[in-house]
Amino acid sequence: MSHISSKSSYKLLEERLNRLPQGAPASETLYKILAILFSEKEAALVAQLPIKPFTARKAAAIWHMSEADAAKILNGLASRCILLDYQNKGKTRYMLPPPMAGFLEFSMMRTRNDIDQHLLAELFYQYMNVEEDFIKELFFSTETRLGRVFVNESVLEAGNAVHILNFERASHIIRTAKHIGVSMCYCRHKMEHMGKNCDAPIDDICMSFGNVADSLIRHQHARRVDASECLELLHRAYDYNLVQCGENVRNHVSFICNCCGCCCEALVAARKFGSLHPVETTGFLPALNAEACIGCGKCEKVCQVDVIEMQETAGKKVPVIDEDLCLGCGLCVRSCPTKSLSLKKTGKKIITPVNSIHRVVLMAIEKGLLQELIFDNKALYSHRAMAAILSAILKLPNSKKNQARQQMKSVYLDKLIERDKM
Repeated sequence: MSHISSKSSYKLLEERLNRLPQGAPASETLYKILAILFSEKEAALVAQLPIKPFTARKAAAIWHMSEADAAKILNGLASRCILLDYQNKGKTRYMLPPPMAGFLEFSMMRTRNDIDQHLLAELFYQYMNVEEDFIKELFFSTETRLGRVFVNESVLEAGNAVHILNFERASHIIRTAKHIGVSMCYCRHKMEHMGKNCDAPIDDICMSFGNVADSLIRHQHARRVDASECLELLHRAYDYNLVQCGENVRNHVSFICNCCGCCCEALVAARKFGSLHPVETTGFLPALNAEACIGCGKCEKVCQVDVIEMQETAGKKVPVIDEDLCLGCGLCVRSCPTKSLSLKKTGKKIITPVNSIHRVVLMAIEKGLLQELIFDNKALYSHRAMAAILSAILKLPNSKKNQARQQMKSVYLDKLIERDKM
């Protein structure tokens, strides 16, 4: 990488990425990653793009070129899934997704010959597994979590099945999605290049939904499947004792990953920094019937985050579960041959954002970046999009509304909040 000229473009791009809650801490490794994914010219252009979705016409105005030339560049970036593109009222709109789950991940979700994926895997490993600033920023920089765990539905008893909400079921997300794409697991693909992957499936195991899936499918980064096939793949993931981690929203979930504790970023973080809870847990915990337990230790072996330990109690070994670190996924319950483990409701109140806008607004408030989201001076955004953001703010608890007020220092927002109290 040519240091002076290239770093200036990639530095601008890095600063653009960090205008949103899911950023990418600066490092020489990050600049090397960006240099593989973007040419210097592309980095300089993408650094100028709005945070919110935009059209080729808007990009052309920002870049001072014709709309046709801008569309050609945008479509080229979308073909590599650096940008996502989708149709809205007959117009193509584009957006730069966050690094994770986003364009960094997309770069390893299929086998490619246009970039050096082995070098990219080595750089990802250095940036995420060695340097760790990116992982800490991704999972711990806000109270609102990017991802949440789905309970393994095969072990839900009738009583629990009544209490679990539709959005807490991976099967419901699959059955109601407009578009479904399945791709190569970025995490295990990365670890395969490092010689550190496990024997869990790599192909057709990462699930995307909605507009994200449609864009990935059109650009051959995902394979289109129907709900029936996707449910079969979900049960294949169950058979490999994988944990389902998806976007932390109630409506329009964009992804579900089937994760192992040795390769996948979220569960690796859970094993290293479990007390900080990198992903939102389910509303369940395993309960033990010690009399029925035969001490086989299968539950300990299948736990992807190592929170179960077999210990001697009353003359026999039984599993002891660290409930503070448990994800509540139910894998241990599924593995128990004597059904001595069952799931119980925790009673913990878990607040799940309504949708992606709600989640991003919460995370922006918590990181002090709300002004970046609203006053995106490159976008001059539509009243409808602004209304969606303000609507999300008005639905927040009072403590979050007050944080938003302090960051915005906006008379208009103050009046909206006061009117909302009436």
